[in-house]
Amino acid sequence: PAQRVQHVLHSYPAVSPAIILVIAVVVFTGLNPNFAQPNALSLLVQQTAVVAALAVGQTLIILTAGIDLSVGAITILATMLSATLASKNGLPAVLCLLVGVAVGVGAGALNGLLVTRVNLPPFIVTLGTLSIFTAIALLYSGGQSIQGDDLPGLLNWTGTAIRPFGPGSFYITTGVLIVALLYVVVGFALSQSAWGRHVYAVGDDPEGSRLAGIQVKRVLLSVYAAAGLIYGLTAWVLIGRAGAASPNAITEANLASITAVVIGGTSLFGGRGGVLGTLLGALIVQSFASGLSLAGVDDQFRVLAIGILVIVAVSVDQWIRKVKA
Repeated sequence: PAQRVQHVLHSYPAVSPAIILVIAVVVFTGLNPNFAQPNALSLLVQQTAVVAALAVGQTLIILTAGIDLSVGAITILATMLSATLASKNGLPAVLCLLVGVAVGVGAGALNGLLVTRVNLPPFIVTLGTLSIFTAIALLYSGGQSIQGDDLPGLLNWTGTAIRPFGPGSFYITTGVLIVALLYVVVGFALSQSAWGRHVYAVGDDPEGSRLAGIQVKRVLLSVYAAAGLIYGLTAWVLIGRAGAASPNAITEANLASITAVVIGGTSLFGGRGGVLGTLLGALIVQSFASGLSLAGVDDQFRVLAIGILVIVAVSVDQWIRKVKA
């Protein structure tokens, strides 16, 4: 039985987080029926969107056995640059948006170059660029927030609510739709393209991949650049979600994105996992936060619960790898 469970979890990494999410929804609804109300579920989805988007890029990097500690800093840099150019310099909104995305791609590519060309560990590289990008964002913006009223409509567009079932029903925002599209595109690329197969191969065995003819460094560089592109788009989603551009908008983004990926079943050792599990992991994290809050539980117990989930998820991953061997 243990081997059968192991094979299922190894073949379908999203099974574990799916089970946890279902149990969490049932339990929290039982503790407080308001958890399953349309408005509460709508709020949960909106709160999950930004972390879920960042976790897509984090998934790509962790699949290659790396890690990115600069996800929040890149997103904030792109956010503040786009907002400042629009509000203080009067540049067209489309141009500001493109500049923000380009900055995300450039920052991600810089991380990739330091990893592939200078041969520095991803942890060290992104720990350093975390401080660098944060400082640049603060220096450029003067550490000041920019309110949504001072921004053009395009930058705020991702916060537009969509109510498919009429007033008072469940609703989503255009930002959530963008995040959903990100998951579809990245999921398709990982599962249906040669690039996706190379990403998994490099994460599982980089030396074996090199001997098989895969350009390992080129794949890694493309992964970091793609992650930067995702962070740049997430900056747009963040502005709409927060209704402003603030340098302190996502202070826990790094930990939250890694937590979502790990709980979602992606192996920290690379080569196994996917974006479906990551999405479930992000929903689990936010479900615990909302559910425990509605149940009147102290916030510290939420932190405790998430910590336990992370340790259990990594322990299960280790067990799967050992049984496989």
